[in-house]
Parts: sequence; C-alpha cells; structure tokens
Amino acid sequence: MPQDDSAARADRARGQGDSVTDDLRRTGSHQDRFLGEQDLTTWRTRLGRFLVRCVRRLARWLGPHAAVLVPLVIGLGVAVTMTVASAEVYEAVMDQDDAAALDRPLLQAAMTVRSPWLDTFVTAYTHVGGVIGMPILAAVAMVWLALSRRSWTPVLLVTVAAAGSLLMTVAGKPLIGRARPDLADAVPPYEYSASFPSGHSLNSFVIAGTVAYLLVLRQRTRVARVLTVAAAAAFAVSMALSRVYLGHHWFTDVLVAQTLGAAWLALVITAHRLHLTVRRRGPASPDS
Repeated sequence: MPQDDSAARADRARGQGDSVTDDLRRTGSHQDRFLGEQDLTTWRTRLGRFLVRCVRRLARWLGPHAAVLVPLVIGLGVAVTMTVASAEVYEAVMDQDDAAALDRPLLQAAMTVRSPWLDTFVTAYTHVGGVIGMPILAAVAMVWLALSRRSWTPVLLVTVAAAGSLLMTVAGKPLIGRARPDLADAVPPYEYSASFPSGHSLNSFVIAGTVAYLLVLRQRTRVARVLTVAAAAAFAVSMALSRVYLGHHWFTDVLVAQTLGAAWLALVITAHRLHLTVRRRGPASPDS
C-alpha cells in the first residue's frame, strides 16, 4: 500500500508538472522559452552555462535588459572582427586565384541563361533585398510580429540584427575594395560600390533568419517550423544567387556574406536565449 501511495503521488506530481508546462506555453511571456520540445533556457554546454553565470551576475547590477546588451555588444565586436578576419583570408585566397577559378565560370554560366523577361524579373526581385526594399520588408515584419505577439521582442531582435549586418557590410567593403564584375557582364541598372561582401546576401540572410526564428518559437507543429525555416532559407539563397545572375557580385562575395550572416544570426539568437534565461532564473546572488 505505501508503494501504491508513493506511485500515486508521483503520478500526480508529474501531472501537475505537465500542467504547469502547458500553462507556461500558453502564456505569451513564456512561449518564447520553447522551440518545439526544447527549453531554450536549458544550457547543456560548459560555454553556455558560463555565459549564463556571467549574464546573471551582470543582471544583478545592471538589470536583466541591460545585462543582455553586454553580450550583444561583445557579439557585435566579434562579428566585425570576423568580417575583418574573413577579409584577410579572402584577400589571401584571391592572391592565389583560387576563388577566381570558381567565380568566373559561375558568372559565365549565369550569362548563358539570361533573357529579357528573366532579367526584368530577377532585377525586380533583387530590389527586395536592396537599400530600400529590405528596410521596408524588415519594418513590416517587425511591426506585424510585435503586434501579433504583443511584445517588444521582435522590435529589439530585428533592429539589432539589421544594425549588426549593416555594420558588417559597411566595415567589410572598404577593407578589400574588390571590384565587381565588368559592366559588360552585368545587367543594368549598374552598381559601383565595392563587391565584397554582398550586402543583399548578408542582410537578407540575417533578416529572414531572425523573422523565421521568431515565428518558429510560436509554432506548435514540426511541419510548420520546417516550412518556415525552408522558406527563409529559400529567400536568402535565391537573393544571393540573384546577385550572381545579374553580374553584380562574384559568387564568393555572396558565399562569404552568408557565412558572416549565419555567424551574426547565431550570436543574436544566443543573446535572446540569455535574456530568456535571466528572466526565468533571476539575477545571481552575490555568492552564486
């Protein structure tokens, strides 16, 4: 009988725990904690746990919101440093003509499939990722997500993500000053800024990735999450390929840009996870 009572109590405790978890999922302030069945405030690596301890200590002095800005600022510094480092590696590779051996055949292949109607379509599409189209798209997505979620989180994440990718683009272009493909090989309207890195590719990857991340946090089915990520990836990749098709960038420009975008997106998501963790656990005590 005592064993039966213990088993019954254990079942009730599990049931209550499941009920609490379901309540947390239904509550807007806690829904961002879960990506499918994964609790984003649970850190399994030593580095992750170390970051949590650091941010919790900062939160004790600065508050939870300001404390998360510190790793974001550090992350932005890391992202810019990565841009500089990638530029140095990129320049060394170009000196050996390894990248040129890949770039020119891909540009020539793109030129063989051009046609007037396709040039017009791709030009219109690539403007979506430009200096006018992408800010408008990001603002619309940001406002829609903020209103639908009744939260400032989309505003903060999209703004920080966009600012970081813009800074990486601005920092990267003068470091190399690589010329774009010849105008004779490009589709007008022509562009004259430095070719590396591709701002269209970098910004579209970061913005699409951030929006997809915010969406999948609130989607309940795996199919919906997979479709959302696939749509974001298709947008980013097609935007990058449009730059090569039009002859506005070399392939390596868009490839490195998307690599940098993936790294910056990972840092933004990590900062958001740290914010969720600090909100859940609270600031660290002086002796923790």
